[in-house]
Amino acid sequence: MTELPELAPDRRRVRIGEAAHRAGVSERTLRYYEEIGLLVPSGHSSGGCREYGPDELARVARIRELQELIGLNLEEIRGVVGREDRIGTLRDAFNQTDDPRERGALLLEALEMTEALHERVAAKVERIAGFRDELAERIARYRELLGESVPERARRQAR
Repeated sequence: MTELPELAPDRRRVRIGEAAHRAGVSERTLRYYEEIGLLVPSGHSSGGCREYGPDELARVARIRELQELIGLNLEEIRGVVGREDRIGTLRDAFNQTDDPRERGALLLEALEMTEALHERVAAKVERIAGFRDELAERIARYRELLGESVPERARRQAR
């Protein structure tokens, strides 16, 4: 699992250069994430520089985790984090109401979104497992071929 970036001890916002450094990405990457709607700076300095807080740094870590761990592309990640954002909104709404029907509707929507994400990840894992198995077959075949050719090479070298 990807490590969370180091957060400022006082949970203060940091400028884009420091945020990029802490998140292990370039400033250009942060700007691109903003451009495609994956990340929004928590604010801007008086001089107009982008600033990022702990929540934004955690989001960058999540984006990187989805890229590296699961192999999602940025379009897929936009769908995942969009659903996760919606689930967070549903959680907040759930905690703010005591109405059992409303809570049920919120839980149902969260369940449906989570099941959809689970299905997408399961399909991705299946494809990855298929590729892994294909590679294992190649490795076995190459080893087999090497085993057949090793005696041949040894005979040639002995001459």
